[in-house]
Amino acid sequence: MKSLGILLASFLASITWSQAQTNGGYTNFIRQKQLPSGVEWDMTVAALGETQSALAINPGGARFELWSVNTVTAAAHMLDSRYVGSYVPIGGVVIRSEDPYDTVPRTRADRPFFVDVTVSGLLSGVADPDASKKVNFLRHVQSYGAAGTGMGIDRSLATMLSQNYIEANGSNTLTFAINSVPGANRAKVRGEERFSVFSLPDNRVDSESGLTYSAPAAQLGAQLIQIWPVADGGLAGITNNQLIRFKVPALTITLNDLYPDSHTYAQVYKGAPQLGTTGKIVPGSSIVINDTVPQSRILAVSDYDDVFEADGQWTMEIVTKTPFGLDRLAHVTFTLDRIIQMNGSVTTID
Repeated sequence: MKSLGILLASFLASITWSQAQTNGGYTNFIRQKQLPSGVEWDMTVAALGETQSALAINPGGARFELWSVNTVTAAAHMLDSRYVGSYVPIGGVVIRSEDPYDTVPRTRADRPFFVDVTVSGLLSGVADPDASKKVNFLRHVQSYGAAGTGMGIDRSLATMLSQNYIEANGSNTLTFAINSVPGANRAKVRGEERFSVFSLPDNRVDSESGLTYSAPAAQLGAQLIQIWPVADGGLAGITNNQLIRFKVPALTITLNDLYPDSHTYAQVYKGAPQLGTTGKIVPGSSIVINDTVPQSRILAVSDYDDVFEADGQWTMEIVTKTPFGLDRLAHVTFTLDRIIQMNGSVTTID
C-alpha cells in the first residue's frame, strides 16, 4: 500500500483548525476514492498523525478527501483533497480573508478575499505525457438563496465562472476585491466561491512498462469561501429630533443578518452623531454572536434611564463589531428634558 503519511501531513499543515475542531465536538476522516473504479473507503483519523492508505493505489490513481463532521449537528465539511497517481503534479489552494475563523474560510459580502494557488511537480520534457505538463484551475460560484445557510446544497449545480491552465511550477496569489455570488442586492448575497486545481485526464499506454493508464481528470486541491450578507438594523420607539420629557420610552431593536462573529449593541452619548464615538451601552441591547451562520434578532428594551446622566441633546446608535471593524447600523438624535420647572407665587394672609 502507498503511504498516506505525507498526504495527511500536508492536509494538517494547511488546515490549522484540526486540534480545535476535535476538541469542539468534531470527527475527522479521510475518504479514499479509487479511480477509475469509484470504489470508496472512509478512515477515521486523529487531528494529528499519519497512517497507511486503506487501499493500494492502482495505475488510475486515487483521490483523498479530508472531511470533518460535527458530532452534534452532523454537518459535514470537506476541507481539502489530493489526488495521488503516476505523473500527477501537486496542486494546492488556500483561501484567506480578514476573518481569522479557522474552520471554513468566510467573509462578508462587501469585503475582499485572497486565493493562494501553489503547483509543483510539473514536467516539461518532450516525451512527458500532457497530464504531467499542466493543470486546470477552476473557479465556481453558488448562491445559498435569500435566507440559505449552505446546509445540504448540491455543489454540482454551482456555476463555473472561469478555467485556466497553469503550466509552470510556483505559487501565485489572486486578490478578489468583491465576490461574484449572484444577487441583485450586492450587500445581501449569501453563497460561496470555490477554487480548485484539477489534473488533466491521462489515457495512454506506457511505452516502457506497457501499463495502460486510464486516469480521469482529478481534483488535486480545492477550497471554498463562504460569503455572508452585510448586517442592517433599526430602532423603533424614539424618533429623530424628538423631545423626551420625564421617562425615556421603551425601544424595539431589529437586527438582521448579524455576522457569525459579532458583538452588536445600542449605545448613547451626548451631542450630535459622530462616527467612532464610544458611548454607554444601553442595558438589554447587547448581543454576541459566535456561530457558523448569520443571525437575526428583535430586542425589546426598557428601563434604561440610568445611562443618561444629564439632560440635553443625545445620540443613540446601533453598532456592530466584527473582524472587519466597527459599523453603525442605525442612529437617532433626540433631546432629553427631565427637569420639572414650576412658575408661580406664594402669598400669605396675616
